[in-house]
Amino acid sequence: MTDRDDFLTWVKTTLHEAELALHNGDAAPRRAIWSRNEPVSILGAWRNANGQTELEELFSLLAASFSDCTAHAFELQAYDVVGDMAYTAGLEHTSASVDGKPRTYTLRATQVYRRENGEWRVAHRHADTVAE
Repeated sequence: MTDRDDFLTWVKTTLHEAELALHNGDAAPRRAIWSRNEPVSILGAWRNANGQTELEELFSLLAASFSDCTAHAFELQAYDVVGDMAYTAGLEHTSASVDGKPRTYTLRATQVYRRENGEWRVAHRHADTVAE
């Protein structure tokens, strides 16, 4: 397998499972795939974070807000791997409860990854809501 194949497998398994867990109220799998090295950042659809402390606060807030995920799919539109860096760009389609109210929404999401000690880690996320 090539680096691109390995990365795509990771996106479709580990990353997907972490996002599904978050939308069911469990931030631990998402936190496990994020880099512990600076810089890390999120330009989020609902809130931004810069650095480890803000990232922890945001993940806790999101986990407390999300529950009862009935669907989460990532429609990958572009990706690449160059050495120990990679990116994805695509649409995230989600149906989950947000603060106890069922919602269905789509986010445009771009993420940047670093390979650290042989493992992929998320270093940056930018997402915004797609207007209906």
